[in-house]
Amino acid sequence: MYERKIPVDLECPLRLTMSLINSKWKSCILDELRRCALRPSELHRVFPEATPRVLDLQLKELVEDGLVAKTIYPELPPRSEYAITPLGMTLIPIIDAMIEWGNRNTEVFEKKYGKQK
Repeated sequence: MYERKIPVDLECPLRLTMSLINSKWKSCILDELRRCALRPSELHRVFPEATPRVLDLQLKELVEDGLVAKTIYPELPPRSEYAITPLGMTLIPIIDAMIEWGNRNTEVFEKKYGKQK
């Protein structure tokens, strides 16, 4: 797992929160899991532009942080599933606010990245 070179500032609630969701895919994963539990292969299909290694690492970190739970079913072949935890659900209003801001400010993204098809 990634080890921080600079320790997290425990006195700053913003930095603490960002340390949990500060990656390209973690917020997106939580947003998907709010609807239902998903198997790893389903998450890989939802985010085809993310490499499987990166998604797996970020899922592992979300589990370690207590934001997502992983259930492994004792069957052959083994099957696992990820579900958002109650702690993870407390981040959904923050994610919703980010989605709403993005929807209201599309011109910022169009200016930066150009119009998308």
